[in-house]
Amino acid sequence: MSRDPDQKAYKAEAITVTFEARRCLHAAECVRGLPGVFDTAKRPWVQPDNATADQLAEVVRRCPSGALKYALADGAEETPNTPTTISRNATGQLTVRGELRVDTPQGPAAETRVVLCGCGNSQLQPYCDHTGLCGR
Repeated sequence: MSRDPDQKAYKAEAITVTFEARRCLHAAECVRGLPGVFDTAKRPWVQPDNATADQLAEVVRRCPSGALKYALADGAEETPNTPTTISRNATGQLTVRGELRVDTPQGPAAETRVVLCGCGNSQLQPYCDHTGLCGR
């Protein structure tokens, strides 16, 4: 897992969960899935010792934007969905899951889950940041 300066890492013995706030679209899959781990009222808001690595990995994979990621202590990372899927919601956001290479202003990024901007107004291109019409 790359160490992006915009990511915050939360480490437990068997798993490290990373969070990139600027990509979070507040789908709340994490909070609903493991409220004892993901609690926005606590600091730190991610407490990975409160669940097993398998439970954490399963809930992190629900994050549609890819703001949450994980790496297991043995070095294993998330396996991409196959086949790759793309869906567009009513406002134009594109949710993509699979083995992805996303071209960003910083260069290509390997991803497994993203929500891409469909209107072209995101300040975080190509990712949606909810500032444009497709994020409303």
